[in-house]
Amino acid sequence: MAAAALGGLVAQRSLDDGSGERPVTVDEASRLALSRLNLFQASPVEVSLTAAEGGDVAVRVEGVVDYRTRRGVGRYQVTGASGPLDHGLVVWDAGGLGLAPEPAGVDSAGTPAWTQAERVPRQGWSPRTYTADPLDAGLQLIVQLGADRPDNPLLLAQSGARRLGGERLDGRDYDRFAGPRAQGATPNGERSPLTYWVDADGGLRRVTMRMPGLGTPTTVEFSGQDSAATLPEAPWLTG
Repeated sequence: MAAAALGGLVAQRSLDDGSGERPVTVDEASRLALSRLNLFQASPVEVSLTAAEGGDVAVRVEGVVDYRTRRGVGRYQVTGASGPLDHGLVVWDAGGLGLAPEPAGVDSAGTPAWTQAERVPRQGWSPRTYTADPLDAGLQLIVQLGADRPDNPLLLAQSGARRLGGERLDGRDYDRFAGPRAQGATPNGERSPLTYWVDADGGLRRVTMRMPGLGTPTTVEFSGQDSAATLPEAPWLTG
């Protein structure tokens, strides 16, 4: 992955207590179960996505997602070994995504992506349904991470959720959990491709997803609520 695409990841240090990987406790399963509801209730929240596209090419998205409408909007940048390759705006929901150039004459550094998106006419977007591309998989994952009710902690524990260790991010402690194994999608005995960073209050800070054929996982980071954000009504593919 290109070094420029990694610039947004915060510094961290290991807090592993030496106990190694193990099944989650009742308290840990409860916090993991609450994380999706907490994310939903905090909406709209700031989010960033970093995905390797193979070789030295990576894409980074910085934007906002609202779990009450299951819609997101952001600015993307594609980076290669020699530097930036492409950039623009992206909108996405449960059904797919749309890409568009940033409007001319707008200060992209000082104007939120959701404000820029409102200025793009419907015909200015290139919409499509999701593919297996790492960017698409990451955006689709983001939409699925928030929910209007908590998961069942007992089912999480029974489905293979495990504590992997702990890390400290920006002065706050997080437990690192392997998610539950999806029935029929994860072979028995194999860890879930999803890893969650959850704090003592059930706050979700980071999720990584291992992608087939890629050594670098897709990373999703949440950095807090953006109460000023208003997501545009168009050009959503569904809803």
